[in-house]
Amino acid sequence: MRVRIDREKCIGSENCIVSAPTVYQIDERDKAVLIDPDSVDDDTLLLSAESCPTEAIILEDDEGRRIYPS
Repeated sequence: MRVRIDREKCIGSENCIVSAPTVYQIDERDKAVLIDPDSVDDDTLLLSAESCPTEAIILEDDEGRRIYPS
């Protein structure tokens, strides 16, 4: 699974960090950035994406098809 962050949508709520602290961090612009998306399983990645209030976290399968948000 691939993870992308739409930084224009990100509001820095840190919900993703609560769900998956090894995957994300907040940068100097108060936006989420990826650190290690391979450090958790796919269910945890989905939970972190679903916890984002602005749907800024995008999940895709290995062929590039969007999984979340649909």
